[in-house]
Amino acid sequence: MAIGSKELAPAELDTFEDSRLLEELRKAKEELFNLRFQSATGQLESHGRLRAVKRDISRIYTIIRERELGIRATPAPVEAPAKATKKSSKKATEAPAADAAAESDKAAETEEAK
Repeated sequence: MAIGSKELAPAELDTFEDSRLLEELRKAKEELFNLRFQSATGQLESHGRLRAVKRDISRIYTIIRERELGIRATPAPVEAPAKATKKSSKKATEAPAADAAAESDKAAETEEAK
């Protein structure tokens, strides 16, 4: 099993959008800086964490590069659920009522035509 953070599994990184990948990369680089600083001052308790963070950074760079080359697909952007439900709920309540009224008008016209 590869050493790395449990939060940044390669399968999970595939689902991230580019902006979120860049944010995770920034966080990982910041953590690596802090770990190196702790190592230099003798305060670092877990030396394996340095290696794990370096691997996470490499994974992120690999996914970004593969997306640039078209090897790995970029996930489709997803709208915020709160906005989507408000719009769809209004349309959903209005549309069936309009459809039902239109169908009843068509049915009345066909009966009159007979």
